[in-house]
Amino acid sequence: MKQLLFTAAAAILAIGSTVSCSQKKAEAPEKWNLVWEETFDGESLDTNVWVRIPRGESDWNNYMTTEDTVYSMRDGNLVLHGIRNYEGSADTAAYLTGGVYTKGKKSFGNGRIEICAKLGHCQGSWPAIWMLPDPAYPNSQWPKGGEIDIMERLSADTFAYQTVHSYYTLELKKDNEPPHYSTGTIKPDDYNVYAVEMYDDSLSFFINDTHTFTYPRIKTELEGQFPFPEAPYYLLIDMQLGGNWVGAVDPAGLPVEMLVDWVRFYELNEPEKR
Repeated sequence: MKQLLFTAAAAILAIGSTVSCSQKKAEAPEKWNLVWEETFDGESLDTNVWVRIPRGESDWNNYMTTEDTVYSMRDGNLVLHGIRNYEGSADTAAYLTGGVYTKGKKSFGNGRIEICAKLGHCQGSWPAIWMLPDPAYPNSQWPKGGEIDIMERLSADTFAYQTVHSYYTLELKKDNEPPHYSTGTIKPDDYNVYAVEMYDDSLSFFINDTHTFTYPRIKTELEGQFPFPEAPYYLLIDMQLGGNWVGAVDPAGLPVEMLVDWVRFYELNEPEKR
């Protein structure tokens, strides 16, 4: 079921490239208190927290599957695979991809969430780490409930996108009042730490502790400018393939992997809360 074996060469590569991430202790910055951590050290996914993402009809989830072929635990990482569909499969999709979310299991409010991940790539790969509001809460429907994109990478880009979506940015087209996204440089073949800090008045984004941009709450009579964090948000991590934004997939570049080393959530220390 789980793909636990790998070659010695791959092991050496993995060990060398995890030093900045796996061996970094979970020490909270001065104003933060670490309240939850997922290290993916077990032999299987913790189903008390994580759910495999089912197939959908959108660009991001139209190749998702819950089949074991696209999920594994390896060397302290959750590995999400993107593959060509195998011959003889009853599934008619051209590709299969793996993704997990905490929907219905665990939600996050104000605080700082960090994810350490290494992103494999090919033409048409589209790994993403993002957040959506808990559907149990009022006004959580997309896009009114908002969307926080902590990381999206297209193909072999050497940078990642970080974006805020809402009714205000999508339906009212106010995507530059204030600017709703930015990009940040990544180590393209190594682990990177992607983070967002969520406050009542702003969302601030980081890559490898470098601040990329802040999306603020502003004074406006227009609807839905800052729906964050009216409801707790759940986390999605997925290895996507293809779509209108990233373009067609080059199957010669498959399989592709997204390795997730850890996820951490911090809350502000009491004296710092605002």
